[in-house]
Amino acid sequence: MKLLLAFCFTWSSLSLFSQLEKVDISLDEVIRIAQGEAPRALIAQTRFSNNYWRYQSFLANYKPQLVFVSTIPNLNRSIDNIVLPDGTEKFINRSLMNSSAGIEMRQRIHQTGGFIYGSTNLNRIDLFGTNSGKSYLSAPLRFGFIQPLFQFNSDKWFRQIQGLDYESSKKQYAEEKAQIAYDAVNLFFELYVAQLNLQEARRQKIYVDSLYEVSLGRFDVGRIAETDLLQIELRTKNADTEVATELLNYQTANEQLRTFIGVKDNVEFNLLDPETLPEYAIDAGTALEYAKRYRSQTTEFRIRLLQAQMNMDEARKSGGVNVDLSGSFGLSQTGPTLVDAYRNPIDQEGLTLSLEIPIADWGKNRSEREIAKSNLELTQRTIELENVNFEREVVLRVQQFELKRSQLALARRAADVAEKRVDIAKSRYQIGKIDVTELNIALNEYETARRGYFQSLWALWTAHYEIRNLTLFDFITDKKLADENIDIQSFR
Repeated sequence: MKLLLAFCFTWSSLSLFSQLEKVDISLDEVIRIAQGEAPRALIAQTRFSNNYWRYQSFLANYKPQLVFVSTIPNLNRSIDNIVLPDGTEKFINRSLMNSSAGIEMRQRIHQTGGFIYGSTNLNRIDLFGTNSGKSYLSAPLRFGFIQPLFQFNSDKWFRQIQGLDYESSKKQYAEEKAQIAYDAVNLFFELYVAQLNLQEARRQKIYVDSLYEVSLGRFDVGRIAETDLLQIELRTKNADTEVATELLNYQTANEQLRTFIGVKDNVEFNLLDPETLPEYAIDAGTALEYAKRYRSQTTEFRIRLLQAQMNMDEARKSGGVNVDLSGSFGLSQTGPTLVDAYRNPIDQEGLTLSLEIPIADWGKNRSEREIAKSNLELTQRTIELENVNFEREVVLRVQQFELKRSQLALARRAADVAEKRVDIAKSRYQIGKIDVTELNIALNEYETARRGYFQSLWALWTAHYEIRNLTLFDFITDKKLADENIDIQSFR
């Protein structure tokens, strides 16, 4: 029954899969498509674009802000409480319209935490009723500043942190592209090995079927025992099952690769043999230097340390004396006409110094300082530990890469030896020099060696791309993978 199901599944799968469009594709093409069209690549582009515009918005906060302000009109008809010249108050029916317009400029100074401003304004009042009339108030020029003294300056810290955060986002985008390439290589070789296994399973099925026909003839003339014939017959059934299994593995791997790189059409990939990985030497110290320079971990360490130092600075200054200094200078004039309002303007000056001195906080500020100090020490030690682990991982991956290159050479030699041995075993079985048990042993050893070679090839390629991922550096082309100038206009 199981054999019948295997036959049915194999036939239906072959019929369905044979209708798919076949596309030849290489490893480089898979990586290129994945990095440009894969859903994860589009998500990475969107994430970086978001970080880019968020950083541009942050920088805009420190550029001059020019605004037009107006109130046109402000109509008021009501009974209001008015203070008379003699100091008494009286309810008077008022009907007036107050209009104003002006231009203001503000500029933050991140180095000091203060800001400067300048403006020009014009006000007009229209009175209605028996005492109707109008008057103007102009302020053609006014500028000033507001400067906190001896206080926590968040602008100074955020300016540094946001700059590093944007730098980190560029590195993270490069890391995501490198990770996509690594995953694409894994899926490519998963399908590539499945493709080779399916081809080998079909070849073995043809060979075993022909071997079974030969063995039937030899059994009829009494040259082999019935047990040998039964072993060969069992192997034919296993070959059918193996073809069905490898076909399922191939279809699954094909769908995984198709989905990953974002190909929406139902296609069957025919993977081209990957080129031989060029020989190149990797020095662990050099790899570590590139990893620290191009990976985002180092930048993230600096951000976390700056944030802890910022919190320490805030805790130290927030509980102390707060001093605010502000000053202004301007010209103004009033008159019944617009011309009069700008004739012979009068200067106006202002200077203010305000103090806030804490008297008793019952140890709150000291507690805040100790908490911030403890958090700073914790952050420093955590970063030191994470940095050691990061360095160890880079060095370990470099060592593993060299080991996997050696393992591939051994696996290739083992596969060549196993292939020669199985060819000899097949020939000797044909002339009756060995029995079916020895033939099966040779076939099994060949299959094990063959699979071991392709697994070693797979492991070497993934190790190469893992090194690229960890260092963001291509040791074959001798180029860095991180791009300092990313054109977001090229994103879809």
